[in-house]
Amino acid sequence: MTNKKNAKGSGFARKGEMLLMVGTKKGAFLFRSVDDRRTWKSSGPFFRGREIYHFTYDRRNRILLASVSSNQWGPTVAISSDMGTTWRESTSPPRFPEGSGLSVTRVWHITPGTADIPDRIFLGVEPACLFVSEDSGETWTVNTAMLNHRTRNKWQPGNGGLCLHSILTDGRSNDRIHTGISAVGTMFSGDGGRSWEFQNRNVSADFFPEAIKYPEFGQCVHKLVRNERKPDVLFQQNHCGVFRSRDNGKNWTNITSNLPSRFGFPIALDASHNPRVYVAPLEGDFSRIPIAGRFSVWASDNEGKEWFPLNSGIPEVSYYDVLREGMKADGEDPCGVYFGTTTGQLYQTRNGGDTWSSISDGLPPIYSVEVSAI
Repeated sequence: MTNKKNAKGSGFARKGEMLLMVGTKKGAFLFRSVDDRRTWKSSGPFFRGREIYHFTYDRRNRILLASVSSNQWGPTVAISSDMGTTWRESTSPPRFPEGSGLSVTRVWHITPGTADIPDRIFLGVEPACLFVSEDSGETWTVNTAMLNHRTRNKWQPGNGGLCLHSILTDGRSNDRIHTGISAVGTMFSGDGGRSWEFQNRNVSADFFPEAIKYPEFGQCVHKLVRNERKPDVLFQQNHCGVFRSRDNGKNWTNITSNLPSRFGFPIALDASHNPRVYVAPLEGDFSRIPIAGRFSVWASDNEGKEWFPLNSGIPEVSYYDVLREGMKADGEDPCGVYFGTTTGQLYQTRNGGDTWSSISDGLPPIYSVEVSAI
């Protein structure tokens, strides 16, 4: 796999180009392909030495968006309209209101809104809360219904913190929003964020006593995704297994089935053609290393009834793992899937996972991977 390097962005994007956005511990990297993902040209790092928990692209407005953390200045959102040549920070970064007793410590996730509200963008932060921008990321407003939720004072963090890391919009209605919070679970709003309810039915939290194994909230969802072609179908990789919902999150079914482990962080979905779900199992929540010392992606073509490994091209000895934002599918035909590791390897498949190849080796620890066609 050819990877050509360039320290700066190119300033424009071509129709038919594929973008791969990689957020790392030491900056953001942009990879671009114009030959059906055969070769990639990289630029960056942008924000050298700063943690980038999420780096994504808003196709509606053709802008790059990055969550940028600084020990000195705190977290903010950076925006580029020219493919990384120049950047500007939000004029009003996400901040909790005075008197709340809360401070934003990390920006975990950025999600562009639906196509018919082109300037709306959602943001998930730590401590867990939802923010929204109505001006393409220039200013941010906290969602007061989530901030003041009746259960907030009982929310507990997962190992990575009390973070809102997944935001799912619904193209059928701008009022429908799902969020994934560790370790609170799935929350749903059907009225545009004016109120929130938990959607954790049948999702176990067996780190609690047996009597409260299925609580109203407290589940540790690691990542949440939606099948855009069948939007009532949701999947989640959870601390306690892989789960599927066929009724827009109201009820969940454990689909861990024949996976070698229930534990993992990322989950990706190719919903454009032949629906395939991808996960990356780890030994468990204590060691958090690949099973038998080899990292493997596992996939299902029947919504989790059966799973099979896809590891051709991945080294037989590979003790790295992939974080919750670290694996994405592009929805092309055939499907491309990409994952970035905690030791800086970036891999891809152009055939749905049949074979894997390296795009880049030697990046800083990778926090997030996003992919988008222009």
